[in-house]
Amino acid sequence: MKKISKRFLETIYTKYNKSEYVHPDPLEFLYNYPRLEDREIVGLIASSLAYGTVTQILKSVQSILSYLGPHPYEKLKTCTARELNDVFKTFKHRFTTGREISVFLYAMRETIKNYGSLEQCLLNGYKERHETLEDSLTFFVQNIKKISRSSLATLLPCVEKGSACKRLNLYLRWMIRKDAVDRGGWNLPPSKLLIPLDTHMHYFSLRYDFTERKNADIKTAREITKHFKRFNSDDPTKYDFAITRYGIRKELSWQDLETKFFK
Repeated sequence: MKKISKRFLETIYTKYNKSEYVHPDPLEFLYNYPRLEDREIVGLIASSLAYGTVTQILKSVQSILSYLGPHPYEKLKTCTARELNDVFKTFKHRFTTGREISVFLYAMRETIKNYGSLEQCLLNGYKERHETLEDSLTFFVQNIKKISRSSLATLLPCVEKGSACKRLNLYLRWMIRKDAVDRGGWNLPPSKLLIPLDTHMHYFSLRYDFTERKNADIKTAREITKHFKRFNSDDPTKYDFAITRYGIRKELSWQDLETKFFK
């Protein structure tokens, strides 16, 4: 098995880290919201529903955003719990019910009311001395769950229970990194991001000796992230989007990877 080099990663990044390769990906919804206060809401909705088939993900996210309109921040401020329950009573996304979505949206509304923004809620759990944002995420998730008086089990994982938190780490990547794909806007260091560990990144990491762990849990995500830090300590998730195009986009196959990019 050939070893990964920084040159290899930079080549993949240059080739595929472009907005033209985003679709189909829930990240694309964030491009429609230039205001940060709207984008952080859209990002949390889109990432939280990023499980199941991509077609269903896009459909489910769009149905919620259609209700919230062009300015979700303003719309959410005026929503009542009863209104949200009525609007989403027939909503269904795999294991996520309309009731769970309505409670989730109302908890987001109350979090923004209490802290000023979702970013500020996350910052309230932030410690500069910490290597990653895991404790910040724990505070963030516990806050939303406490407000909702619900586990929100299908939408927000329990960070402290060992989940890799793929969707939450994806959300953080979207909101913190800034390049041709990730929109950024949050004032937190990319160096503290963890890899959003999906099946594609796990396959890549096992194949190229970034990990030997078969369980896609938080320990594996940490191990893979540390490996990427060897190539880019300030931005370990930089290559995530480009690498995971393999396995996601039909025209790209893992079999072609070494042929095209290993010289």
